[in-house]
Amino acid sequence: MAALAFPNIDPVLVRIGPLQIHWYGLAYVVGFIAAGLIMRWCARRWGITLTDDDVIELVLAAVVGVVIGSRLGYVIIYGGSQYWRHPAEILAVWDGGMSFHGGLAGILIACAIEAKRHQMSFLRLADLGAVGAPVGFGLGRLANFINGELWGRPTTLPWAVVFPGAGPAGRHPSQLYEAFLEGAVLLTVLLLLARRRRPEGEILGWLLLLYGVFRFSVEFVRQPDPQLGFIAAWLTMGQLLSIPLVILGAWLVIRARRLAQAKR
Repeated sequence: MAALAFPNIDPVLVRIGPLQIHWYGLAYVVGFIAAGLIMRWCARRWGITLTDDDVIELVLAAVVGVVIGSRLGYVIIYGGSQYWRHPAEILAVWDGGMSFHGGLAGILIACAIEAKRHQMSFLRLADLGAVGAPVGFGLGRLANFINGELWGRPTTLPWAVVFPGAGPAGRHPSQLYEAFLEGAVLLTVLLLLARRRRPEGEILGWLLLLYGVFRFSVEFVRQPDPQLGFIAAWLTMGQLLSIPLVILGAWLVIRARRLAQAKR
């Protein structure tokens, strides 16, 4: 069966003179707005006092942490030498090239700063932010697909896609797999968990645990970054970096539940 042709969507959504609005940038904007609204909903449901101004401040801090962390994470982990030869390209975030693991580090640092400013528990604030995070994950993967980047390995499955620049072979649309698992599925699970107030750190733990499992699994059909290849045998960098997330996430969930049982 012939592979599907790539839809060839223009990565630029709108052009107004020199101004260009990229799908990738729009994914981030919508993701942060949705995360802020979900954070506001969770705070009210959990009985946490946060004004609308507080939520806006937290979202802006998250924007700074995610953008700086994810871009620097990509440059350091995946970027190879091209960014050292052309450092100005580090700022071209609209062309893709953002690392989840770097973004996670950036947003946790921002969360720690904001928790201190608002005199809140770091884990409680991280739980609030975690619930809406999958919206950005899912939209970001859809933007990766539109950009025709981060494609999967060759396959003969009926839904294989021929990506521009990836040769004539049909490939797994791994970006769509990740959009479904890391976006839709993960968001559904966390929203169900967030219907009632959980022990501190539990929702953050589920986010890290499930994201790590989903990412590790999809990496088996995702093409490794050409500048890195396989780290060892079949192991990719994405899988290697996901292992600590699974371990940390499982520890947070177990810790939270044990603390809850101890208080009964």
